Amino acid sequence: MRSFATAARGSVRPSSTLKLASSTARAPIPPIAGDSNSRCHHDHRTSCSKRGYVSSSSPSSSQPATAAATRPKTAIFFPGQGVQKVGMLTPWLEAFPATASPIVEEIDDCVGYRLSAIIRDGPGSLLTATPHAQPAIMATSLLILRVLEREFGFRVGERVDFTLGHSLGEFAALAAGGYLDFGDSLRLVRRRAEAMAAATRDARDRFGGDYGMVALVTEPEYLQALIGAIYEFLGYTSEGLKSESAEDVPPIEQVLIANINSKNQIVLSGDLGRIKTLMAHVRQFLGHDPRAVRLNSDSPFHSPIMRPAVAVVRRLLAGTSETPGREGEDVVTFPTAIPCVSNISARPFATKAELKDLLARQCLETVRWWDSIRYLDQEEKVRRWIGIGPGKVGRNLVGKEVGMRGKGLVKGAGVWAITDPSEIEEALRGLEETESVVDEDDDEYERED
Repeated sequence: MRSFATAARGSVRPSSTLKLASSTARAPIPPIAGDSNSRCHHDHRTSCSKRGYVSSSSPSSSQPATAAATRPKTAIFFPGQGVQKVGMLTPWLEAFPATASPIVEEIDDCVGYRLSAIIRDGPGSLLTATPHAQPAIMATSLLILRVLEREFGFRVGERVDFTLGHSLGEFAALAAGGYLDFGDSLRLVRRRAEAMAAATRDARDRFGGDYGMVALVTEPEYLQALIGAIYEFLGYTSEGLKSESAEDVPPIEQVLIANINSKNQIVLSGDLGRIKTLMAHVRQFLGHDPRAVRLNSDSPFHSPIMRPAVAVVRRLLAGTSETPGREGEDVVTFPTAIPCVSNISARPFATKAELKDLLARQCLETVRWWDSIRYLDQEEKVRRWIGIGPGKVGRNLVGKEVGMRGKGLVKGAGVWAITDPSEIEEALRGLEETESVVDEDDDEYERED
């Protein structure tokens, strides 16, 4: 059992808008469905209970997870493609060999080849290729979550109220919430990645040109005008992108707003020549020149080029689980105890049918990340955010929106990232120190007064 010095709860200094209350534990659910090992924490329960990381409640997955009125709501989020790095598993294998090594073997078995060797040794050009990058990021994210569970007794069902993930990360969020089994989620991501890479190759063969993604950074006051101008020049809105027809995509429709990431950043995806032309028109029309940065992506994700991948993912989600013991069962488990926020609707998935529909369409449509964060912050009153997986892009995007929340309480204003073993202590300490902090501005607490 890994441990570290517990910070005194008395060291937390609440602001004038906060009050202290007692903490109440909630019944957990299996953090990664279908994994019998992840359900067992007997080796850690005694010591972890002393540290406040697990409760003695009995597992339950039949009731939605709702935050106790005496502690802040918490969300965990997972990264998308672009954060991959050669050697990103190595620190975890070195720090937690007994836990991480069997998981790495399981990952290789699930994807059907030695993905771990590519992650460990590269080269970077091979790891960056979509068919390897997507399952590699997904695998690393879930391995980190499992280390938290097994080494530190962090139980998702007790500590987390919402999951979400950026694009590819949505699959990790669904696995963390129990909607997808560990193995099924990896297999789905591998096949999705292969379909996306194939769609890009097909577009190059059919249309020619160069494809990729470009981030646009602007001032917040220009964001809505920028989005409106882009859609006006493209001649359609996101509502017009739901067709999965195999018909040729007109050249101008080879571009789409792939991500709305924050109050001052969006990402365009598609034919790079068309993006350049589009931006020239937008700059002339708006009289504003947003900063453009090409992203390290070999495919135009969330653009009309991805229509063939939508059909592939839809077919996979209509299938059955390949997890031993669940053969023949629906690949998706619904409902589970923890809501997962959709990239497309920026709201929790409401039904199994909606989950399958939106998860397939996500290949093609805009990722509404900013709307998702605002929904959780403003409507659900989430006050603690934990990014799990490689890179810190997600933490930075979340911090842009909620970074002032709780300033002075904990480092990062309630937003943490666990990308390396050295960051576990700060995140778990921060959760412990804020466990009894309640925001008096939240409606539910005002009603209690």
